[in-house]
Amino acid sequence: MEKFLSILPYILMIGVFYFLMIRPQQKRAKAEREFESNLKVGDRIITKSGIHGKIAELAETTVVVETMSGKLKMERSAISLELSKALQAKK
Repeated sequence: MEKFLSILPYILMIGVFYFLMIRPQQKRAKAEREFESNLKVGDRIITKSGIHGKIAELAETTVVVETMSGKLKMERSAISLELSKALQAKK
């Protein structure tokens, strides 16, 4: 019983660490993967570097974004979930 009580604080620390750090990060990553897979041509997006544009073409891992200055080819992961949602909410 004493050994269990001496290990209990470590178990509690691991549990708190999981629920405060690991689990929210996994949920955020899952939401970003869903967002990337649900992109379609014509969606207005903002990249993580702040570039505003509209999706012109989609490939498996890349996307062509049409901006006011031309077309840019970039990775799907470069599109910001939070900023693009904020852009959609403004409309």
